[in-house]
Amino acid sequence: MKPGSRALAATVLAAGLLTTACGGSSNPGTASSATGSPTPASAVAAADLPALVPTPAQATVTKGPDGIADGGIHLHFQADGAPAEVMAAYKKALQDKGWQVTTIITSVGSGGGGATYTGTHGGAYGVFDGGGFNTTTYLDVCAWPTKPAEPNCSRSQR
Repeated sequence: MKPGSRALAATVLAAGLLTTACGGSSNPGTASSATGSPTPASAVAAADLPALVPTPAQATVTKGPDGIADGGIHLHFQADGAPAEVMAAYKKALQDKGWQVTTIITSVGSGGGGATYTGTHGGAYGVFDGGGFNTTTYLDVCAWPTKPAEPNCSRSQR
């Protein structure tokens, strides 16, 4: 073997090992198995989605579930309470039901505010959007058996 060839071979081998050791899934919503191949998260049956969605503690109005695109459901709630407190409590209720929740945005202003969360529960995907003013909070909740390409959770008529 030529003198420079050994160094090149060692570099290629090291790069290959590093890539294999650090490799994981580059696809969101998948996990890597022990062999390194992606394993998709288990889809949830559409009929099971309503049971995964908690009702806010101070809910005074509940509408839905209504069917939406990609086999999902939409629910609308109106709750008594300041938006920041209602949304913080709702995030905790989601976590207590087994959702892995990510906060997208929160806002607090003079008497108003809200938050938007996304989450996964097994293979299910959800968008949880709420806000309001003073002591009234509106929540729009959408959940799908798996994450859709366009997870749009439109707000209901108030």
